[in-house]
Amino acid sequence: MRGRWLTICLAAAGLVPAFASLGLGAAASGGGQARPNVLFILADDLGWGDLSCYGHRELRTPNLDRLAAEGTRLTQFHVCSGVCSPSRTAFMTGRYPARLAIHGHLARPDQNAARGMPNWLDPAAGTLPKLLKQAGYATAHFGKWHLGHGADAPSPDQYGFNAFRAVNANPEGFKAGEPYFRANSTQYIFDETIKFIEQHREGPFYVQAWLLLPHATLNPTEEQMEPYARFGPTVKVPYKGTKQIYYASVGAIDREIGRLMAKLGELGVADNTIVVFSSDNGPEDIAIGNATHSGIGSPGPLRGRKRSLYEGGVRVPFIVRWPGTTPQGKVDNTSVVAGCDFLPTFCAIAGVKLPEGLLVDGEDRSAVLRGEASARTKPLMWEWRFSIANHVWNKSPILSIREGDYKLLMNPDRSRVELYDIPRDPSEYNNLADKHPDVVERMAAQVLAWQKTLPPGPMDRDAGSNVYPWPK
Repeated sequence: MRGRWLTICLAAAGLVPAFASLGLGAAASGGGQARPNVLFILADDLGWGDLSCYGHRELRTPNLDRLAAEGTRLTQFHVCSGVCSPSRTAFMTGRYPARLAIHGHLARPDQNAARGMPNWLDPAAGTLPKLLKQAGYATAHFGKWHLGHGADAPSPDQYGFNAFRAVNANPEGFKAGEPYFRANSTQYIFDETIKFIEQHREGPFYVQAWLLLPHATLNPTEEQMEPYARFGPTVKVPYKGTKQIYYASVGAIDREIGRLMAKLGELGVADNTIVVFSSDNGPEDIAIGNATHSGIGSPGPLRGRKRSLYEGGVRVPFIVRWPGTTPQGKVDNTSVVAGCDFLPTFCAIAGVKLPEGLLVDGEDRSAVLRGEASARTKPLMWEWRFSIANHVWNKSPILSIREGDYKLLMNPDRSRVELYDIPRDPSEYNNLADKHPDVVERMAAQVLAWQKTLPPGPMDRDAGSNVYPWPK
């Protein structure tokens, strides 16, 4: 295992001649300790279509492709919000973030108050690291936090982490002031991850390595951009091409994934470690001020981008590698899994019984990770209270519900009713609302009843609107 991953690392860096010569031999069967380790790697603003194994025609991600080849790739994985803080809240708590009044990104206290939001995720909430720590797991968080910041915010250890280093919690040691900090941030986050795993290699451990890339603002190094020089300007100018900058940033993630996987092999923990790679939401929109380069991230064939409740905003890559358990090379196009499923799923895998009275919106989807056919027993719900940038095509209604093959979007006043058959129409082109009024009524009743259970709060004046801003 170590040799294969090390070779991939070198191939990505251009130090060996050909990736194609590498075999995709069977992963070693899981064994040893009963409870597996878990390594959860979360990219920031990475689109569904931003990896070559998800169909990107120009970006090359050989290490993530290898991870998918040795595990399973889900194509219908959804996060529970189109932006970072609420999406991460769902991963941590198993709850819809709207239930906790975390509707958008956590910012300054005045900005949070204006949106009816708290300043941080309540540390009294049940969290996955807290439950795993109580069950004997060594737990750690490294990288982006964005669940509350400021001098009076709770530190990550109050959420169940034995060790942590977060950019906006205790950034010392992360070299945050250096010119190419963001460009090299994945290396620094994985350095901390590797140190922790070395100390706890006997396991079990749970580690969150939450990345900063490819979130804006991007400033890759010359070395990182070199493999994508063909996407740069064709004349001598004092700037680089947009594709060159974005692709280099995603490539930096991929190169470090190879190094990390090689290290797991060296430490002898690769065969008993579940590795999950995903993203917190869809790709950024070019209309956002600092997104000149990150705004070209790809949602693939999906409609919508970051902030949108259309698939491109909330459907993201999800790769899981669990040697001896997860089928190798499988592409799961049918299982619907969500960020709120993370807590019940990994508690089940670790043999941790959920405490009585713990409220969880997600469900145990461990059967999917084992390669078994498993339908959801609960619908998925979303609410987005704010405006959505740029093209009217991305501007979704306020509410959304997914049940079975159908997805309904609508505003609370029952305007903009849209019904899509997602497996047959993943791009959400063909509105079936007029053809299936019974389905619309059933799903509308569910999502409207759910919204009434949420904490009250303000909404943007143009939330849920897709009116084109014609000049007056």
